[in-house]
Amino acid sequence: MSQAVLDGVRDLLPGIRERADEAERLRVVPEASIKELEEVGFFRLLQPKRFDGLEADPVDFYSAVRDIAGACASTGWVSSVVGVHPWQVALFPDEAQQAVWGADSTTRLSSSYAPTGKATVTDGGYTLSGKWSFSSGCDHCSWVLLGGLVFNADGNVIDFKTFMVPRENYTIVDVWHMVGLSGTGSNDIVVDEVFVPEAFTLSMSDTGRCLGPGQEQNTSDLYKLPFHSIFTGTITTPIIGMARGAYAEHVEMQQKRVRAAYLGEKASLDPFAAVRIARASSEIDAAWALLVNNIREEQAHVAKGEQIPLELRLRVRRDQVLGTQRAIDAIDSLFEASGGRALATGTYLQRAWRDAHAGRVHAANDPERALQMYGAHQFGHKVDPGMY
Repeated sequence: MSQAVLDGVRDLLPGIRERADEAERLRVVPEASIKELEEVGFFRLLQPKRFDGLEADPVDFYSAVRDIAGACASTGWVSSVVGVHPWQVALFPDEAQQAVWGADSTTRLSSSYAPTGKATVTDGGYTLSGKWSFSSGCDHCSWVLLGGLVFNADGNVIDFKTFMVPRENYTIVDVWHMVGLSGTGSNDIVVDEVFVPEAFTLSMSDTGRCLGPGQEQNTSDLYKLPFHSIFTGTITTPIIGMARGAYAEHVEMQQKRVRAAYLGEKASLDPFAAVRIARASSEIDAAWALLVNNIREEQAHVAKGEQIPLELRLRVRRDQVLGTQRAIDAIDSLFEASGGRALATGTYLQRAWRDAHAGRVHAANDPERALQMYGAHQFGHKVDPGMY
């Protein structure tokens, strides 16, 4: 079934690419693209089978995201972050899963995980308030997953949770005017004194230990993988896809390009240009290969019923942030060698250059923090389990 989705996604790529300018103009992914992706089953890839999902291999999900981003970076980004949320919803208590998918298994959720909201303990749940930024694709969703710190009656922080909130209980504030990933509609979410039942929350301390109440119903090994491995991969994968799209356009442009400043020399005959694309393609391939290999190693441990070693989980984060950097380095190299025509409005290359650097500033792509954790562990120091 996953292969049918991948084939269906590839059939959609020309249309998605044609709508890239529209996405940038509208500041949101066109509804037509979302509808097409829904119809081929993309948003069901990581969804539980009991709610009409596919419980697919996460590498298949990443492969589809990579291809979509290679056609339109904003569409790839939104597809990735919205498409991964069914994986986390599957970890919530069954009551929350039923509320989301029981009546409509096509329901989608956006998110904003930074704990910028405040939750206070009340009878049966929590009272949640706050403002969250960067909720990509929120206009296409009817629920949102929000990060928040939990305070007790004494005003002390006692937990960091994800809160699941339906559309009628939050406001979307249109603030998304950006030079990169401008088609993602990553607007603000505002919640004002909303009650969230206990069953509609998930503690990050549990997900940090690869646990969740929903594992009782959703027993697939898919839902036993680490949160930070699955979710950070959804941030790097679109950027790898952008690099692949930039590479394809660069090669095509250089095959046609004649360099007037060099007496009409064909750009494709420039040996330095050939070296540059060899280096760029290696960086892109390395980023992808390490991402896939690390997920495969984690899956192997889960399949054997083993706890995933901390070293491996930290290696996932190490290679994830460096994978983002490799992809951006490749884009930078290709962009600066593409000539003035690459600057033209409508070219994939200039948009990929802007979009990839916009994606680079996402918190999941903070290289120093991820690399410091890996290095500290190698030196035998204690690492905060909530960060991996």
